[in-house]
Amino acid sequence: PRTLLCLHTESQCSKAPVFKPNGDPTALSSNVGSTAMLNCTALLPWEPREEQCDTTLQWTRDGQPLANHTLHTQNTSTSPAAGQLMVNSLLMITLSQPDDFGLYSCTVRNVSSDFYLQSPPSHTAAVIAAIVLLVLLGVAALVYSRCHLNIKLWYRNSYGDYELNDGKLYDAYISYVNNDHDRKFVNFILKPHLEKKNAYKLHLNDNDILPGTEPSAELLMNMSRSRRMIVLLSYAYLEQDWCSNNFRQGLLHLLELCQRPIIIMLEGQSKRMRPEIKRHLNEHQHCLTILTWKHNSVTPSSVFWKELALAMPRQVIYRSETAGDPQTVLQDDKAPILTLNPDYLDCHSDTDPAGDLGLRLPVYKARACRAPVLPPAPITAAEPKPSEIDVSDLGSRNYGARSDFYCLVTEADM
Repeated sequence: PRTLLCLHTESQCSKAPVFKPNGDPTALSSNVGSTAMLNCTALLPWEPREEQCDTTLQWTRDGQPLANHTLHTQNTSTSPAAGQLMVNSLLMITLSQPDDFGLYSCTVRNVSSDFYLQSPPSHTAAVIAAIVLLVLLGVAALVYSRCHLNIKLWYRNSYGDYELNDGKLYDAYISYVNNDHDRKFVNFILKPHLEKKNAYKLHLNDNDILPGTEPSAELLMNMSRSRRMIVLLSYAYLEQDWCSNNFRQGLLHLLELCQRPIIIMLEGQSKRMRPEIKRHLNEHQHCLTILTWKHNSVTPSSVFWKELALAMPRQVIYRSETAGDPQTVLQDDKAPILTLNPDYLDCHSDTDPAGDLGLRLPVYKARACRAPVLPPAPITAAEPKPSEIDVSDLGSRNYGARSDFYCLVTEADM
């Protein structure tokens, strides 16, 4: 018997092509109005004796065949070796409109090589956004530079803490030299603005607040009553003997008495300060609030008054004039030492100079009530008074501590 052996070999024309350089998708960028060139090269297995051998490169855009007159192709082919054919197609595209961009594919034998033709990323939006951001930052910086004091005042008055229930009777202690110029500035400019416009309570003192020696007990007591300390550091203030000899020691004493004292200097006089005084003030500037009174500081909306308001305690706003003192009203504190004009602390003369009759006046004044009406007692003849004091009722007398002659706070201290 005969044996028939059939050998089946794969046709060269059915093998997949190899695109050059690697066949990976390529991204290209071009502008509208320019010409883009797409170069597609493929190495095909080829057999010249086969009639039906596909060697033509076909171009498509987004899956559709190209039919645009703005597209031009140039096809070439070479045979680098036996059984191989190198085909090349150069596509030239005139980008006249945005629709010309897209995905271009070069296909042969059902295998494609893709080209992403896209317009370059536009930086117009980013540039506009950057310009708008810079303008907003500039406007914000300008507004803050002009209105930062108003913003700080609004925040402090809206969300700041009240310095209440601390036992202080005054908001500020003002020290100045008792001469004509400084006295007029304090009494006709500084005091009316703080007391009438902002309802602050001030304690004025024309004595030295920066002593060259240890501070006196009176000074410490006055300072303990005040929440802030204001020093009018005028030229006359600096011309005092103790200040001329040892300003640094006095400044250190000042910082011991108050955490952050407020120093007010006059514009014309501050220029005549000695260099060592300016140097000491600059060294301790982080511990001081230094304000300068200028020629344009008279108006209530000036920078001077805003900076001074920031350095002062938060202002308490009352709904009525008879709302009372915040020490006793807002904090519900009934301590007698914190009440300015209590009736039960009035100092009167002794109602019984001959001695205690066993009667005690109430410490807190109670509401007066009408005494009961009693029937009339029969009238009897007056008995003669004994010439000597009767000591038989001494055991029933009240020998407790007297309270009607204590006076903790006087009007002079207010």
